[in-house]
Amino acid sequence: MRLATRAGRTVLVSPDGTTAVDLAKASDGAFGPDARQVFDAWPELLGWYATAGIDFAAGDLFELSELGAPSPDPRQVFAIGLNYRDHTEESGLTLPEQPTVFTKFLGSFAGPVGEVTLAGATVDWEAELVVVMGKAARHVAAADAWSYVAGLTVGQDFSERTFQLAGPAPQFSLGKSFTGFSPQGPWLVTPDELPDPSRLAISCTVNGETVQSSTTDMLIFSIPALIEHLSSVLQLSPGDVIFTGTPSGVGGARTPPWFLQDGDVVETTIEGIGTMRHVCVKAK
Repeated sequence: MRLATRAGRTVLVSPDGTTAVDLAKASDGAFGPDARQVFDAWPELLGWYATAGIDFAAGDLFELSELGAPSPDPRQVFAIGLNYRDHTEESGLTLPEQPTVFTKFLGSFAGPVGEVTLAGATVDWEAELVVVMGKAARHVAAADAWSYVAGLTVGQDFSERTFQLAGPAPQFSLGKSFTGFSPQGPWLVTPDELPDPSRLAISCTVNGETVQSSTTDMLIFSIPALIEHLSSVLQLSPGDVIFTGTPSGVGGARTPPWFLQDGDVVETTIEGIGTMRHVCVKAK
C-alpha cells in the first residue's frame, strides 16, 4: 500500500504513482481524512485495504507538488545522527555506542516537491530514510520491531551548519528545523511492498551530480535496533516519525566545503519508494 496526503486529506496512491483515491471517501468515513486518525487505526486499515479492491483507475490524476508529508502531524519526531559508518568517519568522530538522538520540529515539515528557502550561507543536504510508526510501541524487542512499522518514506534533513554547530552547546534541532527543512514523501510505502525493506539504495543529487550514494543496510543502528532503543525510553505512538540518519557525501565535510546556493536543485531518491525534488531559493 502507498499512502500520501493531498490538500490535508489522506489518499491511497496507485502502484504506478499516478492516481490517488481519497481514503475517507473510499472507506465510507471509516478512515481519515486526518492522517493522525489513520495511523491510530493502522491495523484496522490494513485489514480493510486487503479486501477493499480499490479501483485506482477511477482515481484522480495528481502532481507531486500537491502532496504533503505522509505523516504531517506526528506526536513525536525523532532524528538519528551519525548512523552510517562512512558519515561518522567523514565527520571526524568516533562510532557511537548507542544512537545519537535529537528532534526536528513540526514547523519544518514539507512535501516532496517545492522550494526550500536557504536560511543562511551554509545550508547542507542529508538524504535519509524515514520510518513512520503504525502501532504504539513500548519495550519492543528488535526481533519484533518491523511489525510496529506502518511504512517508509524518503526524507531530507536540510541543515544550516553554522547555526547547527554554534556553541557552546550545538543547536542540532533548531539548525535542522528552519521552515521547509524536513521534507518527506512522495508517499509512505508499507514494508510488504518492498523486496527487502532493510536494504534500499539511497542517493542525493545536486544539479544532477550525485553527492550521496549508499544503501540502508549500511546503517550502524538498523530500524529494528532504533525502535528497540527508543521504545526502551518512552512510548512511540502511531504516526511518529523517525529520520534514520544520512550516509557520507554531505557538503560540509568536503574540501573545500560545498553548500547549497540559490537555484540549486536537490533530488533525493530511495529505491522502491520514489524521488523528491526541491529547488533552493535565497531568503528574502
